[in-house]
Amino acid sequence: MADEGFRDPRLAALYDPLDPDRSDLDAYLRAAEEFGARRVLDIGCGTGVFALLLAGRGIEVVGVDPAGASLEVARAKPGGDRVRWIHGDATALPPLRVDLATMTANVAQAITGPEAWRGTLRGVRAALRPGGRLVFETRDPARRAWQEWTRQASYRVTDVPGAGAVESWVEVTGVSGPLVAFRWTYVLAADGQVLTSDSTLRFRDRREVEADLDGSGFVLEEVRDAPDRPGRELVFVARRPVAGSGGPLRGPDRVRRLILR
Repeated sequence: MADEGFRDPRLAALYDPLDPDRSDLDAYLRAAEEFGARRVLDIGCGTGVFALLLAGRGIEVVGVDPAGASLEVARAKPGGDRVRWIHGDATALPPLRVDLATMTANVAQAITGPEAWRGTLRGVRAALRPGGRLVFETRDPARRAWQEWTRQASYRVTDVPGAGAVESWVEVTGVSGPLVAFRWTYVLAADGQVLTSDSTLRFRDRREVEADLDGSGFVLEEVRDAPDRPGRELVFVARRPVAGSGGPLRGPDRVRRLILR
């Protein structure tokens, strides 16, 4: 289930104006170029910013998201007809054979349930061609980023065309093990309306993610640093094995490969 910030048409329309700096997507654009991807699956595509950047480069893109309001924003953008938009999630995709699958920003962490997460990985693997790659990021739980999610640190007023001034801030509402719940609040100056969106992220450590990838039939190629948040996030690059390659490595063989590469 998508959060209110993506399901509510009023909040979906505010998403891009309130977060205009998407330089975090540059690393994913470079990954698409690095791996020579011509067909990309953008999981949790939201309002379509990344999908449309790819489509503008002549790449065939499928964008999937459970939030219909966000997809409506994406479809209405210039070039929206170049992307195949799917209302749903990666656990129930139509037959695909993509070169690259991505989960940008907080998408991977927003899939909080263990079964839903493993189902997502299995769905992605099925959508990838043999040798295709999955690239996604997750915040390093050791950095405890949620401690900075306070009203004092996040409060700002943004002038949104057509909506006027919008006050916004975030506050943590609960921490339970790897789950961190938080609430965004928005105050629309035009009519004084107050809107809120509650979210939960799961902070997985590197060992947990590696085990989940391995158990879902992926070969882990590399764990990179996120260039926009150095030392704060882990970027995983995993591959669907080619038939006859022996499949995912486990146990001592996998450790040996990681040491030697």
